[in-house]
Amino acid sequence: MNAEHVVNYLVNWLREKVKDAGASGVVLGLSGGIDSAVVAAIAKKAFPDDSIALLLPCESHVSDLMHAQLLAEEINMRYRIVELDNAYKLLLTQYESYIKLDGEKGRLLRGNIKPRLRMTTLYYSAQARNYLVLGASNKVELMVGYSTKYGDNAVDIQLIGDFLKREVYELAYYLNIPQVIIDKPPSGGLWKGQTDEGEMGVSYEELDRYIEYGTGSPEVIEKIEKMITSSEHKRRQPLIAKIPRD
Repeated sequence: MNAEHVVNYLVNWLREKVKDAGASGVVLGLSGGIDSAVVAAIAKKAFPDDSIALLLPCESHVSDLMHAQLLAEEINMRYRIVELDNAYKLLLTQYESYIKLDGEKGRLLRGNIKPRLRMTTLYYSAQARNYLVLGASNKVELMVGYSTKYGDNAVDIQLIGDFLKREVYELAYYLNIPQVIIDKPPSGGLWKGQTDEGEMGVSYEELDRYIEYGTGSPEVIEKIEKMITSSEHKRRQPLIAKIPRD
């Protein structure tokens, strides 16, 4: 991949899409991870004065906030920190007053509140500024549905949605993303100690290989295809019941 050519293309493409939407700029959530770092760096190139990053800690690891700040300052991007801990705790208390689940299902249920809170915050900022919301999901995550429905996948533009994970790393090196961000294990930050690969049960290398070549061990292929099938609803618009008019 010619990273310079690709980045220049994305910068021009993003400007065109924002103009077509009648918007003035872009806003994104900066998590401290590699995907949002790459999106932020490209957004800054496209809109030097009309891009802003929101840092949205919600019971997050302190290093994630530090890495997000580091990236924003490294690329000289405007940013705001909006603490969501109190809002999360208040909502969770209300929710669990009428239904509470334990175990893995309960942990996922609680974790998914966080990206939906972030989505609400991003769209508040976007609407106030006439900006579009940028997402940071890569091709692998979109294909296997590794996202929270109406959370981190509720955006206006998925700028790196056609890139394999290894291609995201290539862009990160070209864009001079801080090494500490490149080296950290990818995580959705849904709960402490959570990692993408640990939750999915397959590595990004295996996912990239399957998506690009359709190859892998029988066990890995079965797991990936099951994820793709079960997450199909995340890639579709809501179903509409068609009324019989005969």
